[in-house]
Formats: sequence, C-alpha cells, structure tokens
Amino acid sequence: MVARVALPATVRTFHIALSDVDRAVYETLDLRVAQHPSETAERLIARVLAYCVCFEEGVAFSGAGLCAPDEPAVSVRDALGGLAHWIEVGLPSAERVHKAAKAAARVSVFAHRDPAPLFREAERRRVHGADRVRVYALDPVAVATLAGVCDRKNDWTVIVQAGTLTVSTAETTVTCALEPVPLDRG
Repeated sequence: MVARVALPATVRTFHIALSDVDRAVYETLDLRVAQHPSETAERLIARVLAYCVCFEEGVAFSGAGLCAPDEPAVSVRDALGGLAHWIEVGLPSAERVHKAAKAAARVSVFAHRDPAPLFREAERRRVHGADRVRVYALDPVAVATLAGVCDRKNDWTVIVQAGTLTVSTAETTVTCALEPVPLDRG
C-alpha cells in the first residue's frame, strides 16, 4: 500500500502599501498568506484583495484556510472576538451566504468570476439579510493578470478611490471597478 502525503501549502508574502482614499485608511501591510495546494492563484489574489478592501482593525484570514468550510475566507472580529464581518471569496452558494448573514452583521462576497449564478440562486432561495450582503465583482482579467505575476514575495501598491481599485506591482498595474452590488437587488 502506498501512503499518500498531503502537499504542503505554499506561503506567499505580500508587502502592501494600502491607500483607501474613500475611507481614509493608509496602512503598510506585511502579509504571510498560505496558498492551499488546491487553491487557484486567482482565488488567492481575490483573498488578498478582499483583505485590502475590507481592511480595518480585527481583519484576518481564516486560520484553517480551505480546510474549514464553516469559516469565512476573511473575517473582521470585534474587540470581544465576535464576528462583525464575514467575507467570502469566489462564488459561494446562496445557502452559505444565508448562513453567513445569520452569523455576522455585514457580509461581503468577492467574486473573481461572473457572480450571476449567485444572484440567480439568491432570487430562487430566501437568503437571510440579503439586503446586508454586498457582492464585489472583481474583474477576472485583472485578477488573472495579478495571478500571472504573483510570486513567493510580492510588493504591491493598492489604491481604492471613488469606486476604483488599482493594484501596482513591479511588473504591471491593473485597474478595475469596485462597486458593491446588494445581493437583494429587488
């Protein structure tokens, strides 16, 4: 019998100069992000972007990564450790968003693919607090471009201003719209 050994996560570091002009947040972030072997580079990039866009005191990546289906990809906890903001990455099911909205006062979804299936599913299935859920449709071309230049060590400048996200690396600069859409569009 052949023993199967799980592949280890790849740790990527991000040194990010964050300027969120809209919220007057100016920070230098030094992040160590574990990329699970089954996680695509695009999902990793979306997680890092979600962290930056939602940055505030108490923000953190999930401790167990992809291995914890009951935890958000990124979260913000209040001073008492309560879940204040559940941040999903990718294209979660309406059921998962329903659960998230019951667990946290704010829910954000950062989709790096077309979010239309989530909107259609949410129309068919009642989602608790759908009016509090915001969906950010990240530009798939911008995410793929960043994924293509992502290395083990990354230096980024991230600017959020007037509904626009701009990310600059040593190799490229991408700009995309960053307008949240309520899950409950009706």
